[in-house]
Amino acid sequence: MCFGEYLLYKGNNTYNINSCETIEIFYDIRIDLDKLKYAVYITKIINDVTTENQNSYKILQLFLNTLYVISKTEKDLDLVISIFRIRLMSIIGFRPNIDKCVNCGEKDGFEYFSFLDNGFKCASCGKLDKGAIKISETTKDAIRYIVLSDAKKIYSFEISEESKRELEIVSKLYLTEKLEKEYKL
Repeated sequence: MCFGEYLLYKGNNTYNINSCETIEIFYDIRIDLDKLKYAVYITKIINDVTTENQNSYKILQLFLNTLYVISKTEKDLDLVISIFRIRLMSIIGFRPNIDKCVNCGEKDGFEYFSFLDNGFKCASCGKLDKGAIKISETTKDAIRYIVLSDAKKIYSFEISEESKRELEIVSKLYLTEKLEKEYKL
């Protein structure tokens, strides 16, 4: 859990580190087992969605912001992980449709989140989708904020316990569905 500037040189089959200058150590993660557990969890996901030599600036930015929030704040770690999951899915090409009902195109009255159709559904369309989950207005607004907000501000909100649980369920199922892999926390 150390961010730094590394000077690498390419060997026959691998890269070798010539030198390193640390930028951020995230020390507080090392001294708190809960924080370490969450940091390891997001690291596993990041390793699965990135490849060597891939330009992944936005993913790195999300990763570092998330590690910073885990390390330096007392923010609810389950909320942090939920935000991370939804934002990561948006970055890697699975941005949920948050502008209109994914079925009929209605622009208001969203009450469901559909995993099959990747986004919000109105009340009438959501009732027909057996895999859709009914969500509150607060959870809907939180998902919109996570997808649309500036990268540095995605962790700057709080929501009720009920909405945290809804967001956790939506984010976990969405990540599992799109990456076709379940990650244990």
